[in-house]
Amino acid sequence: MAGETCCVCNKSIAGAARMFGGRSFCDDHYARLGQNRRGMWLAMLVLIIGLAAFVAAVFFGAPALRTNLQGPWLTIAGLLLALVPAAAWLGVFYLQDRAEPEPKQFVIGVFILGVLLAAAVGQPLIQDVFGVNKWAGGSLFLQLLAGICIVGVTQEFLKYAAVRYSIFRSVEFDERIDGIIYGAAAGLGYATLLNVQYVLQNGGVDLGIGAVRIAVIALAHASFAGVTGYFLGRAKFENRGPFWLPAGLLLAAILNGVVSTLLSEITRSGLRPTPLNGLIFASVVAAATFLTLFIIMRRSARPGAASA
Repeated sequence: MAGETCCVCNKSIAGAARMFGGRSFCDDHYARLGQNRRGMWLAMLVLIIGLAAFVAAVFFGAPALRTNLQGPWLTIAGLLLALVPAAAWLGVFYLQDRAEPEPKQFVIGVFILGVLLAAAVGQPLIQDVFGVNKWAGGSLFLQLLAGICIVGVTQEFLKYAAVRYSIFRSVEFDERIDGIIYGAAAGLGYATLLNVQYVLQNGGVDLGIGAVRIAVIALAHASFAGVTGYFLGRAKFENRGPFWLPAGLLLAAILNGVVSTLLSEITRSGLRPTPLNGLIFASVVAAATFLTLFIIMRRSARPGAASA
């Protein structure tokens, strides 16, 4: 159809437009719809494997470190541990995604926005306004209900907002897979705030147990936000209807609530994160994360999936 404009760059299209998902594309941006970002794959794989190795190294080295780290130094060490997952993901992603990397300032900006929204809105709303910790621990039903309807919805909406109301309309958001990339950045930002808050509230952390918690929280929140990012990526480039994005948020909130409840029940049952079961649990979360993102990204990389 002549006279159309590209839905990504808004430039006039000379000749017939390339159509996909009910939207018009120029030749350049139509070609990008089927790209599979190798850097994203490798960054997530390294994050999963690297964090498992990181947890093992810190856990087994913790006894020696405890004798040398006391008081504020233990807090500083905990804060550094809280930054490791995001630093690892961002570092590997940019080392591997050299062909057509996302602008660093946008990915880092979405990460920081995730941190700020968690600190200014998410945690005060969950802890102070709803007071979830005061009433949701009485039964498994209440815990799951609060985990999905309050904690899950609040956290996942804020990660969604970090992408939807910042980079989403930019011409730099020019591939469906960008939704997953920016979603993971927002999720890691939110997870970083949760981990930093955990360290500060406890005046430092036991380095072994702290490393396990930091790894699990980071992987879980990156995967939840990656699911929402997938829905965002398809919503930008396809006419998916009014219920598409709410469905993505609901799915992410359910995953968030179920995983959070599982974590709490494991702790309540007395299953302490020893080196063996801590690494096993982290590996299970990591495997689920990788498998979910693998399926999502494969579907997101196929233009023919628009009708799926």
